[in-house]
Amino acid sequence: MARFRAILKSTVQACADYIWPPMCVGCETPIRDAQGLCARCWDSVTFLSGPVCEACGVPFEYDLGPGALCGDCMRARPPFQRARAAFIYDDASRSMILAFKHADRTDLAPVLATWLRRPAAALLADADIIAPVPLHWTRLLSQRFNQAALLSNRLARLSGTKPVPDLLVRQKRTGTQGGKSRRARQRNVQGAFKVPARHRAQLRDKRVLLVDDVMTTGATLDAGARALLRGGASAVDVITLARVVLNHP
Repeated sequence: MARFRAILKSTVQACADYIWPPMCVGCETPIRDAQGLCARCWDSVTFLSGPVCEACGVPFEYDLGPGALCGDCMRARPPFQRARAAFIYDDASRSMILAFKHADRTDLAPVLATWLRRPAAALLADADIIAPVPLHWTRLLSQRFNQAALLSNRLARLSGTKPVPDLLVRQKRTGTQGGKSRRARQRNVQGAFKVPARHRAQLRDKRVLLVDDVMTTGATLDAGARALLRGGASAVDVITLARVVLNHP
């Protein structure tokens, strides 16, 4: 019976792929693999697979050895322990991120979460809880979904890590971070997050993996990590789909 169900599932999937061929996540051209990119988009997206700063995850040109920190993190460590990302946020990846966030392409969540598994592997191994960076309720009402929550839930399902979708709440409606300096971004999200009282007991002495879509200056993730630590977490790690890298061509 199990073999029959597997054959039936495979047959149905083959028929569906014939009628509605899989599309590239980046440019929406037909491809053979429903979980990926066409060759052109694959070559253009810069996946992060080399050495990175142990703390913030910025890529290094050369391997500086285990535990190496970038200059910024040597001057001031962020409140989270480790941040990792799947790829660099640039012209090639921007269309995927914007489609996911603003074009109602929630169907991209499964494949995007799959791409997160590799850079998040060590973080997931240590995590007790996985949670998304929340939207303010007014933003959620207008946008209808939180892209970070979709990624967080999918990643929790793939890894078996306990998801707590409302571990953090955004208690202050903040303006957009776009176009702001690093310091202005920090001021914008200062005090924006808190851990609800109902979650403090289960958070105490737990390590949290915080999920978001893009890391720009890290101000939002810094604020979220500080709120989790104030709420009782023992440590916070961060995983994002993409991160901005200054001077990236």
